[in-house]
Amino acid sequence: MRRRRTPIPPPPLPQRDGVDPVRVRLPAGGPGATVREHLVQRLAANPALIDRMFAAGEIVGADGRPVPPDTPYAPGLCVWFHREMPEEPLVPFPLHVLHVDDHLVVVDKPHFLATTPRGSHVRQTALARLRHELGLPRLTAAHRLDRLTAGLVLFTVRPEERGAYQTLFRDRRVHKVYEAVAPHDPDLRLPRTVRSRIVKERGVLTAREVDGEPNAETHVERLAHRADGLARYRLVPGTGQTHQLRVHMSALGVPILGDPLYPEVTAPVPAGDFRRPLQLLARELAFTDPVTGAERRFTSGRTLGAWASYEKWAAGQ
Repeated sequence: MRRRRTPIPPPPLPQRDGVDPVRVRLPAGGPGATVREHLVQRLAANPALIDRMFAAGEIVGADGRPVPPDTPYAPGLCVWFHREMPEEPLVPFPLHVLHVDDHLVVVDKPHFLATTPRGSHVRQTALARLRHELGLPRLTAAHRLDRLTAGLVLFTVRPEERGAYQTLFRDRRVHKVYEAVAPHDPDLRLPRTVRSRIVKERGVLTAREVDGEPNAETHVERLAHRADGLARYRLVPGTGQTHQLRVHMSALGVPILGDPLYPEVTAPVPAGDFRRPLQLLARELAFTDPVTGAERRFTSGRTLGAWASYEKWAAGQ
């Protein structure tokens, strides 16, 4: 019999710029004799920074009251605080809202904007922007789209309904169509369905194909090609492995334009360099709504820059 998870209590602190406070739960046998000692060791933070947060009353308990730094360590105790926001370059591209109702928000995300806060991308994310701009602090993402990929992303308005929409993606009941711009190889016979086994190791930038039972499937079609050696492709994933489309296109010998990882890892670009975006677009999402039963279909209105004007894309304009 599966044990029921204890529900996480609501945060006692409001969001800042659409970003939730951090919650830290003290585990059994954790380091430190006091809450302060535990946070310093667990977060590997500057003790002066932790002391400043305690002195300012920025570390609070479930009741929203400041927690004294000498509070004895108690397994199960939860504290909340807002972490210091990293400096983030403004992603200077619009986030187009395509649909809003009582259950869903669907957006057409630009390249370079992360879906949810992660690592050095916190405020400059689709989720933080939408929470702030739409006044929907409980908004959550039903799935993720890579920061470098543009196109459709689905968010849920009610947290209690998020699981139903996430299950759609988990069970592959969402029809997804992508478009990509990549080199044209006249000898590459298409359409075809690519199947392989892809593994992505934690801490490694790239995924790779290995021997074994396939766990990744992509149907690839060539929509058009032209004299400059480029082609536009339609990609329909049957599975959702990390970097699957990029790995499969590279394996076919036609890596997606602007890809910094495949077929080779290129040098990192400076923060704020938004030139030559990855030419991959989440074009369509279609599914039966698990809450309302309605048939849903959404289409991105974006155009891949290298197809519209390769010269401008290559020049970073």
